[in-house]
Amino acid sequence: MRRRFGPGIFVTAAFIGPGTLTTASMAGAQYGFILLWALVFSIVATLVLQEMSARLGLLSRLGLGGALRSAIRMPVARYVVFTLIVLAIGVGNAAYQAGNILGAAIGAEVFTGYATSTLSLAIGLAAMLLLGVGRYRLIEVFLICLVLLMSIVFLVTVSMHPPDWSLLLDQAFEFRIPEHSTLIIIALIGTTVVPYNLFLHASTVPEKWSSEIPLERALAESRWDTGLSIGLGGLITFCILSTSATAFYPLDEPLTATTISRQLEPLLGASAKYFFALGTLAAGLTSAITAPLAAAYAVSGVMGWQNDLRDWRFRLTWMVVLGTGTLFAMLETRPLAAIVLAQFANGLLLPVIALALLWLVNNRSLMGNHRNNLAMNLIALAVILICIVLGGSKLLSIVS
Repeated sequence: MRRRFGPGIFVTAAFIGPGTLTTASMAGAQYGFILLWALVFSIVATLVLQEMSARLGLLSRLGLGGALRSAIRMPVARYVVFTLIVLAIGVGNAAYQAGNILGAAIGAEVFTGYATSTLSLAIGLAAMLLLGVGRYRLIEVFLICLVLLMSIVFLVTVSMHPPDWSLLLDQAFEFRIPEHSTLIIIALIGTTVVPYNLFLHASTVPEKWSSEIPLERALAESRWDTGLSIGLGGLITFCILSTSATAFYPLDEPLTATTISRQLEPLLGASAKYFFALGTLAAGLTSAITAPLAAAYAVSGVMGWQNDLRDWRFRLTWMVVLGTGTLFAMLETRPLAAIVLAQFANGLLLPVIALALLWLVNNRSLMGNHRNNLAMNLIALAVILICIVLGGSKLLSIVS
């Protein structure tokens, strides 16, 4: 199993969180399958960018942060990019971590009956224990198990009441943007194509494939792992969207955890709330573990620190992110000012990092014969242009 799944599963674990669960549910409930094209695009964009990121990590052995540090020579440009990375990924992940932990706690509450504040502390401590061990293989196996659990839960859910395939095909091939759907589209793509996963992926591939493994074999296995893991993440997201579209579309009441559980009962019976809670618990846990890890890799890389799970500065970074998120989750509140700041920085960072990544993977001295070919560059440019529009739209939505 570990030969099949590797660092790609970290990316899947990171983007299938409470945010994706909520956004995909809202997309299906409000628009049926009309926005399925946005999900397909987000998966294709993720595959393209993450493949480049993993290839960069294998060739440079630096991670994306370290590669940017060595490649950007202009002090002003370096300062701007590094500041954006710290704000969007360091501060941002600390702010979003509260939602990850709280999502897991809400799911756990259904099974235990304990208060979410108590469960938030327990989940935060469990994540801290797992990361504190400092063993990549242990974290990898744990995330594989959680992602497979999510896959089973949502596949079973959708198989118990499959979609109307004729309706799905009719709506999916309309390729239109319904009125008032722009923010949902941005959220659906934005929860999948996220900057910190590029840092996470590039930094973890050297952990999986050491320099002693032949490069061609490592590249082939990495591409297989990336395609398999992100394809699985896309399938999970589709199952969530499909179940919501089947149960709720057209939506006639606000979509909440309570209404989701209640509306699923005709499809799944009394087990509905347990299915939904188990999926929410697994989704929250995966993101609660990967978000601090991604922040530590990103910040350590650009600061020139060791990307080592046992390095004290690396540990301090993820502990601050995890501790901040746990505290806010226990208080059942969200640090709105930090979230707005992080969203603003993310809106700027995504296009910048995507362009920087494209520049790096075309660097002959860094990539040698494994630079992007013309076809890959054209696909990547198309994805990046849409990311620029996405980032611009996010910025406009924040400042307006």
